[in-house]
Amino acid sequence: MTGNGGGPSFSPILQVLDTKQVPGPQGSVRYRIVLSDGKHYIQGMLATQLNHMIATNLIGANTIVQVEQFMSNRVKDRTVIILLNVHALRNEPSRIGDPQDIEKAQIATPGTNYATGSSVPPVKTGSPNPYGGPSRNPHHASPVRSSHAPIVRDTVNGTPITNISNLNMYANKWTIQARVTSKSDIRTWSNAKGEGSLFSVELLDQTQDVRATFFKEAVDKFYSFLQIGSVYTFSGGRLKVANAQYNTCQSNFEITFDQNSEIHLANDDGNIQRQHYEFIDSIAGLERTEPNTMVDLLAVVQAVGEVATIVSKKSGQELTKCDLTLIDTSATQITLTLWGDKAASALTDYNQQPVVAIRRARVSDYGGRSLSLSGSIETNPDIPQTAPLQTWWRTQTANGGVTGKSLSATRGGAGVMESLEQRQTIADIKNNNLGYAGDKPDWLTFKATVSFLKKDKEGGSWYPACANAGEPCKNRYKVTQTTDGNWYCDKCQGSFPTCVRRWIFSGVVEDDTSSTWVSFFNEQAETLLAGATADQVYAETYQDQQDQDAYDSYFAKANHTEWIFKCKVKNEMVNEESRVKTSVVAMQPVDFAKESRDLLSALAKF
Repeated sequence: MTGNGGGPSFSPILQVLDTKQVPGPQGSVRYRIVLSDGKHYIQGMLATQLNHMIATNLIGANTIVQVEQFMSNRVKDRTVIILLNVHALRNEPSRIGDPQDIEKAQIATPGTNYATGSSVPPVKTGSPNPYGGPSRNPHHASPVRSSHAPIVRDTVNGTPITNISNLNMYANKWTIQARVTSKSDIRTWSNAKGEGSLFSVELLDQTQDVRATFFKEAVDKFYSFLQIGSVYTFSGGRLKVANAQYNTCQSNFEITFDQNSEIHLANDDGNIQRQHYEFIDSIAGLERTEPNTMVDLLAVVQAVGEVATIVSKKSGQELTKCDLTLIDTSATQITLTLWGDKAASALTDYNQQPVVAIRRARVSDYGGRSLSLSGSIETNPDIPQTAPLQTWWRTQTANGGVTGKSLSATRGGAGVMESLEQRQTIADIKNNNLGYAGDKPDWLTFKATVSFLKKDKEGGSWYPACANAGEPCKNRYKVTQTTDGNWYCDKCQGSFPTCVRRWIFSGVVEDDTSSTWVSFFNEQAETLLAGATADQVYAETYQDQQDQDAYDSYFAKANHTEWIFKCKVKNEMVNEESRVKTSVVAMQPVDFAKESRDLLSALAKF
């Protein structure tokens, strides 16, 4: 167990002498394990994600294992090896050799410093995530650090300071000194155990960054106190293993602080940088980047979209969002989505086309390539790369601007209108071959005039929908009338005395580049027809006797009106024939005053 000096490829083959279940933090199960190399044995702990190897008898007494990843820690004057990644090779009938306690061998063999762990090789860094999960970010992969580095790096007012990189589950009392690099909005939660509020911050010191979360009373105590950019000392937190799905920080752990934690403003001596960036080479490279990858990038905000609200399908809560169009020296554009308070203030914060440094944006393949902010965004950062990018952008705008390739040319989603700069034309549907992006639709926003509405459907331009307003129907699924006059729904298998009529018809819209057929469904049709519902028009024009003139009048008022349309474009098979179908998913009347202001603003940029 003395190792060979500790190269990065060190993967010792050892024998398990014994395993024992011990209680872990917060009622969890941990396993103590004794490892031998035939000459010495040492105490170890199995990482919780490897517990199944004990439960399924892959590891037991006398099993031969290969240790791929580990950490060494000093606990109560003993060296404890934490096994992070292990392969079981075979089972032996008995113990090999006559191994002795390595701690006693330290006393018998002067000159080998077991106490500091210097004889234990550093952790193999074959996986960026030492807990066996997927890498949080190949651009930001942080090797697991062994315990060679000193646990305490300095003192503040007599208090020892621990590096974030040296935090571990076996050190209960620690104090870190770190800069707050990002702070989330306050969020509320509710489940079977109760309800409350929380917020999270990201903390950075000279070694790593770590995510910390505050719950309930700690929210009231610390939210206003903690300011982005300031340096604090933190103690009294609890550690847990980082969840790689949601946590993008370098540390292998997360911290939870409560109202009893101690946080104090510290002197900012400049030794901790304001933010740690690992910028990608250019936006152009994102076209080949895998979805869900986290990236840092430096870019210019070319345009700010409209601030909009959407309802989350997962939580049902209303969310604020805003899309920024980013560009860099590769003359490539991409859309970045901001959320919450950052989105609400986007028009004020970014309308002067600043340079922005973005820490941890998640890559999406939704509509080409796009980004969603998961970390922080800094305006005109004080870093060497900012000035050259500002100079490039000023040169481009002075020479009439730059027309770049957009990775998010078909970016968008239902209900969110792009800004004037992000709009397209009807001709772009054909020119950009929209609708042929595999299983996913393309999206575009354009301004157009309604030139024709196909309203002459027998029985009216609607369909009978289920009267069940709850799940699973929500008044959407088509029903059929039975011989007894009731309406039967295949979806919920219910029978109802009435139905709900919903609009469905098509029409032609045109701009100065082309025209296209589009489909209007219920919500969009009601917007087009000044709020008239299908049930209302049916009652007035069809229920007692057909009044064709009254029916036609609703559509006549909508003809030749001008709108901004958000459309979904998808290639579909209709009667065994491939057709590109364009459906209106959102629409709003043209606000001519705002349109004029936006045009003047766009002209001023040139």
